[in-house]
Amino acid sequence: MQNATLSGRTTPTTRATRLSTVGRLFISVLLIVILEGAIRKWVSGSATLPLVLLRDLLVVFTVVRAFVRGDMHRQPQLIQVLAIWSCCVIGWGLLQLVLGESNFAVFLIGLRFWLLYFWFALAVAATMTERDYVVSLRVLLTALVLMAPLVVLQHFSPPGAFVNASLDVDPDDVFVVVAGVVRTTGTFSFTAGFTIFLALCTPFALGVFEARKRNSRQRLLALAIFASLVVSALVSGARAAFIFTGAMLMVYLFSNLLFAPVRRKGSALLMAVLVLIVVAGLAFVFQGAIEVTQQRFETAAESEDLAGRIVSALFGESGAFQHVTWLGNGIGIGSNLAQYVQTGDRAIYVLAESEAGRTLVEGGLLGWLYLAVKFAAVLAGLVAATKRATRTHAVFPLLVWVGLAVATAGWPVIGQLTANALFGVFLALGLLAFKYPNFRLFS
Repeated sequence: MQNATLSGRTTPTTRATRLSTVGRLFISVLLIVILEGAIRKWVSGSATLPLVLLRDLLVVFTVVRAFVRGDMHRQPQLIQVLAIWSCCVIGWGLLQLVLGESNFAVFLIGLRFWLLYFWFALAVAATMTERDYVVSLRVLLTALVLMAPLVVLQHFSPPGAFVNASLDVDPDDVFVVVAGVVRTTGTFSFTAGFTIFLALCTPFALGVFEARKRNSRQRLLALAIFASLVVSALVSGARAAFIFTGAMLMVYLFSNLLFAPVRRKGSALLMAVLVLIVVAGLAFVFQGAIEVTQQRFETAAESEDLAGRIVSALFGESGAFQHVTWLGNGIGIGSNLAQYVQTGDRAIYVLAESEAGRTLVEGGLLGWLYLAVKFAAVLAGLVAATKRATRTHAVFPLLVWVGLAVATAGWPVIGQLTANALFGVFLALGLLAFKYPNFRLFS
């Protein structure tokens, strides 16, 4: 392949193989999200706000650039919906501000959590090339593969070990599954960050089965990605990671069998058997981790109602409803950033714990509208992905949108910085899955 002409101008072929500016911006945001926790844990506890500010500035630049260049017009329907929603949020936030339910700093934080990364996802989906998309997925899955040995080391290390401790956290306060066995965090500063990262990676790690593999090296890479996903879930100590990974695996295997053309039913069944064999082998190797997680399930079952927890995740916990007013307490008030700005410490928002509950407490009537809009958007995405799978036999977009549905219902998107950013990344990749439905990971 010729890389350039004699005059020094880049050929179209070369341009197609290079990352665009928005591709570099997207990957930069992704890497900052993945690494900022590690920097805070092991380098400097004061690095959080500068890194978050840098990430947000990159996001703002991406959105503004897409508008200035006219790229947003490639998604006219989504632009209209998000523009209307943005007007609702801004107007409601100003009303809360005028009526004394908020202050200007919290209002700006609310706009950041309720709007910014949704615009980022739309800007990325409108402008990223297929090359950008493929490289971004490679970066994401490479991070998963590299993080797997770290979480295994964390699992087998005591709570006070360097890989588990933080500069600003007492070793006695490290989260454990049972005595002496930690809840792994990977490069993130808290257990929830790693659980959410693992959930983000899951549909793409399973999607490697659909990617065309030209040689044994690429097949081994695909196996390494899948094995990293399974091992990370097994040693995570998180019930959510354990259940979600297993459920998504079943969704993939069932969907692959259901939507595969008749001539490929046999190979799809063989693939399912081979995948289950690999999972069984890894489960045998990490049997101790499974036993620890089982103890966690048993302990939690004694004090929790699973059905009640699901209802709380979807519609908010009962204790939060007594704090819900028609106007709300101020968009952004329940986020960890707002708590830090107001108290100078990473305080816990006590009025609501779940994402749905926090949404209603913050937004009041706007919170109810937000829940309705979220579920309608996810339902539309699932329907579109199912139609695509029926028509093209490609289950990858459906897998991504099933993952997005769970993320929409359960992730603390408007309350937690890492979850908010990773949801924006996930939504961007979900929209791009429609644009580039044939999963391509290897050259």
